[in-house]
Amino acid sequence: MSLFIEKAGHGPLPLVLLHGWAMHGGVLAPLVEALQAQCTMYVVDLPGHGHSRDCGLPLEPHACAAAIAAATPPALWLGWSLGGLIALTAALELPRQVRGLAMLCATPKFVRDASWPHGSDPALVQQLASDLETDYHATIERFLALEAMGSTDPRGELRHLRELVFARGEPDARVLQEGIRILHHSDRRAALPDLAVPSTWIAGRRDRLVPPRAMAWSASQCGGDGHEIAQAGHAPFFGHAGAVVEALQPLFTRHQGRAITSPLHE
Repeated sequence: MSLFIEKAGHGPLPLVLLHGWAMHGGVLAPLVEALQAQCTMYVVDLPGHGHSRDCGLPLEPHACAAAIAAATPPALWLGWSLGGLIALTAALELPRQVRGLAMLCATPKFVRDASWPHGSDPALVQQLASDLETDYHATIERFLALEAMGSTDPRGELRHLRELVFARGEPDARVLQEGIRILHHSDRRAALPDLAVPSTWIAGRRDRLVPPRAMAWSASQCGGDGHEIAQAGHAPFFGHAGAVVEALQPLFTRHQGRAITSPLHE
């Protein structure tokens, strides 16, 4: 089985959308709706998630980036949370395919350590991995609560996430553990100065999983644009889709300018 990629929208800008850990492309529906007149979108269900549950590909960022790039036209890529690590990998390794990068509450290194004060508590990630072995649904529930924390309506956002998370079936337990390992060990900070495509880094000021300082630092390392949505948590497309779209406009403008001045096929 191949990756499930849903085409949506009818605008002139091609945009690949990548969701976060344990989710599927359907959770990005508010953003898809807000962008449908401006973009033609390729909304991916990552391996082991949603309608790609049985595709058999590893969740490993290099493999995912290559598979998605092979199935989509040259485009801007937007990655939310874990999806941002895959989008960043693609932008670094496949700049002819990835014409611009939007990182939405996503960071080159998720876990905090002595060299990285802007990450999440490593004990949190280790606990999620351990809990997956014993109580799968409770672990997902706990992670959803962390995603909703900090938003202006955490109960409403949590309720929305609960409704959506299993709408395309349960994700594969194998890739959930794989995703935890990726979050725990991935570190692309050193590669940021080599990023050759325009980028924008969009943070939620109330995000409890990816601190806004991580996003600001990352933007500074690659010459990207940094944006912060004041009232948003980790999932700003819920309740703040318009603000996300507004933050994307400079990247869209830069992409259109490059398309005009660059050859059709680089």
